[in-house]
Amino acid sequence: MSFNQTRTMAKRPIIADIAREAGVSVATVDRVLNARHPVRKETAQRVLAAAQAIGYHAAGLIKQRLQPDLPQYRLGFILRKPTHHFYQGFAREAEVAVNAAKCFHGTSLIEFAPSHMPCDLVPLLKEFGARCHAIAMVAPDHPAITAAVQELKAKGIPVFSLLSDFAEGVREGYIGLDNRKVGRTTAWMLSKVARRPGKVAVFVGSHRFQGQELREVGFRSYFRENAPAFELLDPLVNLEARQITYEATLDLMQREPELTGFYVAGGGMEGAISALREEGESRGLVAIVNEITPESRAALADGMITMSVATPQRLLCQELMTLMAQAIKVGTSETLGQTFLPFEIYLPENI
Repeated sequence: MSFNQTRTMAKRPIIADIAREAGVSVATVDRVLNARHPVRKETAQRVLAAAQAIGYHAAGLIKQRLQPDLPQYRLGFILRKPTHHFYQGFAREAEVAVNAAKCFHGTSLIEFAPSHMPCDLVPLLKEFGARCHAIAMVAPDHPAITAAVQELKAKGIPVFSLLSDFAEGVREGYIGLDNRKVGRTTAWMLSKVARRPGKVAVFVGSHRFQGQELREVGFRSYFRENAPAFELLDPLVNLEARQITYEATLDLMQREPELTGFYVAGGGMEGAISALREEGESRGLVAIVNEITPESRAALADGMITMSVATPQRLLCQELMTLMAQAIKVGTSETLGQTFLPFEIYLPENI
């Protein structure tokens, strides 16, 4: 299911909404949209800004009317979990960034993969390769995905890894957080806030997601180096599923009376929050999760969790536009880099 299909359930903005936002008449918006009669440049730019601000579906067309000589690129985004607040927000920011790009006219193709398995991702990646000038994808690091990326690279289609790196040496670039640093930061916080040294757990969605692996590595390395009085338990694989995380968190709290805290290094935090509300409120556990969503924001406000580390989605998508446009313009690069963005830290006192 595409992001655009998902959004049709809500009321789409219409021309009258653009006119109200821009402070012009409906007739003026119509002239800009359909190039019927000349409109002052300042007015046309105001109409475009209003269309982009309210998410008008034809904002890209308005942009093309104003800048007819720019190249036209189709950019593909393969995300996960179509109903998840984080990925819905990411899809919105990606579409806004494509529409707002100044050096090209862009069309965004956004799909949510049915799973993180290569058997689902590889066909989708190849399909996008036939339709797009460049692709950005959230995926695990797996040989089958690396082979598909290599095939697209040979055809001149750059592929960027989002949030968690994969296909190193083949993909065009990685953009996201420095995940090892995220892990060390969460360990620092847990060790400083914990009431006493004790046992510490970490949840990972899959051992194939390099980003989560690096977070776990950073988390453990900090404790080994700076807080050896804490005992780190073996990682718990939750498949980023709410119910699995819920059951695993309840089991963890029941069988580990010396548990001090835990870190959910990937998805599934909603299940951990539910378990804490049921059984953990009196335990004084330090719980750290990723991303700011309605669930994590409410849990911070209620004191159920201690901290959430979040991705700056808007900045990421803006930077990604620059990288994708450059790769399309000059071709796939032999110097394959990483773009690390500053992560946001949310605490109960700054939400």
